Amino acid sequence: MWLTEIGKRGWVAITHDQRIRYKPNELRAVIDARATLLIVVGKAPFPAHAASFVNAIDKIIEFLDQHEPPLIAKVYRPSAAGIARNPNATGSVELWYPRR
Repeated sequence: MWLTEIGKRGWVAITHDQRIRYKPNELRAVIDARATLLIVVGKAPFPAHAASFVNAIDKIIEFLDQHEPPLIAKVYRPSAAGIARNPNATGSVELWYPRR
């Protein structure tokens, strides 16, 4: 499975599939592969998600430096009001697995 290769190489996988964390076999695959999986959350066009992700890259890197794989984290876009105030606003990163 692709997650095995991600974990082996120490890469970070990015997906928009929020359901992956609720599928026991896929959660098990993340754990067994010792993979890092980021789930981009929210309804927006993909270019808007990409821009938000890039704007939050420092926050994402800081988060990843503080957590060891295996892990699943949700990456949120900033609110519409936040983007209106600052087009370069950053969203947030929240650990989903393992739960603390």
